[in-house]
Amino acid sequence: MSASHTKDSSFLGGRIPPEIESMSKNLKDVDQEMFRKILKAVVSALEGKDCREVMKSIAESSTIPQERLSYIVAGMYRVLSEAIRIPTLKQEAFKEDLRELRVPEDFITDFSSVVFGSRRAALEAATSQRDPHLPTLEDFKWRVDVAISTSSLARSLQPSVLMQMKLSDGSFHRFEVPVSKFQELRYNVALILKEMNDLEKRSILQIQD
Repeated sequence: MSASHTKDSSFLGGRIPPEIESMSKNLKDVDQEMFRKILKAVVSALEGKDCREVMKSIAESSTIPQERLSYIVAGMYRVLSEAIRIPTLKQEAFKEDLRELRVPEDFITDFSSVVFGSRRAALEAATSQRDPHLPTLEDFKWRVDVAISTSSLARSLQPSVLMQMKLSDGSFHRFEVPVSKFQELRYNVALILKEMNDLEKRSILQIQD
């Protein structure tokens, strides 16, 4: 894999997060049994469960220094968090990215079984709930209204568009715009959609197999 290919296709982006770099350095001499115990605890944390007691037990029973253990846990959490957020991520590309970081092959297999296994749906749901997000549009209604008589003669018999939006948080928003402004809105939305489509076609933003 070339350097440019790695940068373009990595699920971590062009710059490796420091937590993951530290994790890869501190995984040396960690046996698979201990790795799986830590991984199980990290997965539970991602699912929103309280894993403080489990982590305390792991720290007390492990010969790994506390500081190294904290680097490993933080890096594993970041790896899974980043991978779960990308629905189009390919399994082989994920594994190759971890190989580039010199993560042991057995650990890569365990990571992959979490990211692409049966618990992915639960992890995606938990991650989505934690991530900050704005209300989404649930319903949209509109109609054209013509004012027969108003306090302003200039507005008489001028059509306007009345719109009502219902958002996922239950709120309603109503507003009125003249037809000229509605046409301007329609044009700008179409322009943004075209720019987004053009942006998606750029190879640097495409994840390659």
